[in-house]
Amino acid sequence: MILDLHTHSIKSDDGRAKVNNYCQWIKTKNVPIDGFVLTEHRQFDFESDYSELAADSGITILKGAEVETEYGHVLLYGVNEALYEEFDFSELGLKLEMVIEKCNEHGAVAAPCHPGRPRVGMSAHIEEHGVPAGVRIVEVYNGGSRGDEDKIAAAMADELGYVGIGGSDSHIVSHIGRCATKFTNPIISEAELVAALKAEEFEAITNREA
Repeated sequence: MILDLHTHSIKSDDGRAKVNNYCQWIKTKNVPIDGFVLTEHRQFDFESDYSELAADSGITILKGAEVETEYGHVLLYGVNEALYEEFDFSELGLKLEMVIEKCNEHGAVAAPCHPGRPRVGMSAHIEEHGVPAGVRIVEVYNGGSRGDEDKIAAAMADELGYVGIGGSDSHIVSHIGRCATKFTNPIISEAELVAALKAEEFEAITNREA
């Protein structure tokens, strides 16, 4: 089971992709993924229901979020109303350790994304803030990475003992599936995704050319 764990639709302020167009692209271009997670910026989309589209297309469509902390951007999986009420998802500079703590309390998972990226990646802030408590999973393959950003992320993960996931960070349709995460078992719900992440039954993969 291969999922792209980091995608954005037109629900994000800088996203230009419609969810149905993602599905069409995956099918027509034979993109090697079984589904994707919509991680919209600074929000969780409670309104949209993609279950019919997912069933019609045979593609798993799940929802998460991407928030901003003093260590950079962080992906959230398993978001529910109780977690959403704990802090303001739209706030800039949230405390990463608080976000992780609240995710743990409410059965969710937090994973710093593109940690090798300047300014918005975790590695850029460790010297100033130290190694944050509670991090276990980080994104080591990001479809939007430039230069040696993924190498920096992988080196940080190795040094600190983190496990890695992959995601395209797609904002346009043609970028979906550039990087992804391969899971041991099928996943059709956010709850199953969280369980698989907590069990560490996955590996990060990249479909980008070296």
